[in-house]
Amino acid sequence: MKPTVKSAAAFIVNAWQNCNGEAAYQRYLEHWRRQHASEGQPLSRKAFFAAETQRKWNGIKRCC
Repeated sequence: MKPTVKSAAAFIVNAWQNCNGEAAYQRYLEHWRRQHASEGQPLSRKAFFAAETQRKWNGIKRCC
């Protein structure tokens, strides 16, 4: 592939991962490996997204 096709494909993959949350899970795994690896197993993908959904939507989400 030409460099411009490769960079366009990488951009599309990166954009897709940011849109569907995959990038957040990958960041979580990297953080877990650096900070918490001795504490057991990381959350599964399903458990991670369930926890993120709870974090985002539970509690007060308004200013007043």
